[in-house]
Amino acid sequence: MAQRDYYEVLGVSRSATKDDIKTAFRRLARKYHPDVSKDADAEERFKEINEAYAVLSDEQKRAAYDRFGHAGVQGMGGVPDWTTMDFSDIFGDLFGFGGFGFGRQSQRSRNAPRRGADLQYRLTLDFEEAIFGVEKEIEITRDEVCEICHGTGAKPGTSPKTCPTCNGRGEVRQTRQTILGSMVQVTTCPTCGGKGKVVDTPCSACGGRGYVRKTRRKVVSIPAGVDTGTQIRLAGEGEPGVNGGPPGNLYVVIQVRSHKYFRRRNNDILLDLNINIAQATLGAEVKVPTVDGDAILTIPRGTQPGKVLRMRGKGVPYLRNNGRGDQLVIVNVNIPKSLNAEQRELFEKLAKSLGSEVLPQERSFLEHLKDFLGG
Repeated sequence: MAQRDYYEVLGVSRSATKDDIKTAFRRLARKYHPDVSKDADAEERFKEINEAYAVLSDEQKRAAYDRFGHAGVQGMGGVPDWTTMDFSDIFGDLFGFGGFGFGRQSQRSRNAPRRGADLQYRLTLDFEEAIFGVEKEIEITRDEVCEICHGTGAKPGTSPKTCPTCNGRGEVRQTRQTILGSMVQVTTCPTCGGKGKVVDTPCSACGGRGYVRKTRRKVVSIPAGVDTGTQIRLAGEGEPGVNGGPPGNLYVVIQVRSHKYFRRRNNDILLDLNINIAQATLGAEVKVPTVDGDAILTIPRGTQPGKVLRMRGKGVPYLRNNGRGDQLVIVNVNIPKSLNAEQRELFEKLAKSLGSEVLPQERSFLEHLKDFLGG
């Protein structure tokens, strides 16, 4: 039977990168491994996949194959050298935790020191608290080393013993014979749970765990300028490490409540301000709220609806730099929906004084007046 094209075997194009080739090989190797696949031709497909990968993953062999086809790699070792290839990442998720090793020791013992897990706490702040910073007390629940047995899990006066099942390694190995040769499956020891030690007389305080569950209160300093999604890392405040490893971290995730008046855009604060026609036309000084308290804002004469006025330095402090953003005031001009007799008379006089000959940019203003004055 004629040999199939190696690129076709792996289902990749001739321009595929090394990563593309490896990804395709991993997918197909998992699918057609004889210990997993029930297909009648699984073993032959698996051999074909491995042969294709052995050639296309090697730059020299691939170049020869691209020029001369199968003839170009004859005598170059078309079958992979299993003793030099690491398949632990390929078969690990296929056969369970630890995967398979090819007659080699596992790279990391199950009872080696491991860093503790990270914790997360969600903290909700008022708008002003996020702007200026605040100190907040939070409550977290985590494991802590038992003060009675000091983490050994054994009753005071006794000591843990080496696990008889794994001899202290924290893992057990099972050798299997496959078409690839002798393969070793490594799994966590079921007796000691990977610790390498067993406790005959457990500590009464922690029940042999070596840890007790405790709730702690902590004061967290929230810097000025945080926003929704900001994370504050408290190093070493997470779960304790395993087998002498370092503790994890605590991440405080910020959520900011909405404000009645203000909105935030990066480091600027937005405020909608309603003024009347006279203030927009003649100009005025008005009192507006800011996060620092009320302040006077000057409305220029002839201000149009939608005009944005900037109040410098009245925004949000920069989280990692000096200075603050600005407050941006969006001006809305209120058109009166009803007028008393005196107001109507004044507007009629104003309409006459402005005349009928107007520039294009003035038409909208007079049209508004005519609408509300009844034409």
